[in-house]
Amino acid sequence: MQLTRQQLDKLIAAVAKGDEAAFAELYQATSSKLFAVALRILRSREAAEEVLQESYFRVWEKAADFNPALASPLTWMAAIVRNRCIDEVRRKVPRGGDDESVLENIESGDEHPIVGLERQEDVQRLLRCMDGLEPEKKQIVRLAYLDGMSREDLAAKFGRPEGTIKTWLHRSLAQLKGCLEQ
Repeated sequence: MQLTRQQLDKLIAAVAKGDEAAFAELYQATSSKLFAVALRILRSREAAEEVLQESYFRVWEKAADFNPALASPLTWMAAIVRNRCIDEVRRKVPRGGDDESVLENIESGDEHPIVGLERQEDVQRLLRCMDGLEPEKKQIVRLAYLDGMSREDLAAKFGRPEGTIKTWLHRSLAQLKGCLEQ
């Protein structure tokens, strides 16, 4: 189940008021992504399941503290999961000694799951904003910025003057920027 940021914001607000149905819907919509975060850090399905359960309990307790102006709902919940995972790793690390810390081995060259979640949300928002463009202008923006087509090539392809293409691109980007800032 894929919900928009606004839908997730509303669910968290409902959870903050004790709405169990909203909590169940929030869990259904986000648990697979948050489980992936926990599994990547803990590398144990059992431990990840336990941390996920504890994290959702924390979401239930702290939903009233969520501020949508500071973070997206998924980022906020992923931070709770990540912090709980780090606590779990620290709990299992023996104190003292010169052994290399398990925490130092958590990071890898892979993209952090929270960054991936944020990027996915950003792409979804951009695609929704792109749908607000006129079809021809949407295609021109895609060809220019995703395929690297020059203004000259776009003018030839669409049978428009190069200045028109430049103006359309400029206005379309302004429209996208305005949409993304909402």
